[in-house]
Amino acid sequence: MKILIEVPYIDQTGQWPTGCESVSSVMLLHYLGCDISVDDFIQRFLPAKPMTWNGGALSGPDPDCHFAGSPYDPDSFGCYPGVIVSALGKVFSDRDAAGGAFGYRAEDVTGMPVSQMVSLYIDRGMPVIFWASIDLKPTYSGPEWTVYGSGETFTWTSNEHCMLLVGYDTEADTLIFNDPWNGNGVIAYDRELVLRRHEEQGRRAVAVICQRRNFS
Repeated sequence: MKILIEVPYIDQTGQWPTGCESVSSVMLLHYLGCDISVDDFIQRFLPAKPMTWNGGALSGPDPDCHFAGSPYDPDSFGCYPGVIVSALGKVFSDRDAAGGAFGYRAEDVTGMPVSQMVSLYIDRGMPVIFWASIDLKPTYSGPEWTVYGSGETFTWTSNEHCMLLVGYDTEADTLIFNDPWNGNGVIAYDRELVLRRHEEQGRRAVAVICQRRNFS
């Protein structure tokens, strides 16, 4: 059995070198009929804070609260579901306030088994924003930084990458993504390898709930 949700593809390479989370979100928004550019999403809706060096020590935000750096900067890091849920919520509120009656909400589904994610969302025609790694390369720990405000030490899991899960093929045992990195396009990856990299990235994911239909 093969399911593929056709979602307009956007490549992040060049313009948004660390903007995989934003680009994946905008691909989903385009699928939902929301006319928004990646730049508009980043500049108007994405909470972000710069990284700073203090006496040789790196400081930065909690990546579940703010994007760590800038999606335009190849030396920046990225963000986690809390940031994307917040940004999408602002987009949906903005469209509703403009009379769009968009009727969607974003939800952090971190920890949800991928099999459940598939049955709840993909099988019902709703793509999922999904954390794994660049080209499914192995991840590794580092660097570390001091989190603004709390003083806690945070360790980044490197090779972090975000894609849009759009389907699967049970016969080939693959999961299918709109992968915004390096022109990868609509690409099928080995399911077991995807699950391994997803686990290494904390099983992070964001789903969108249509409040006019039952997607949960």
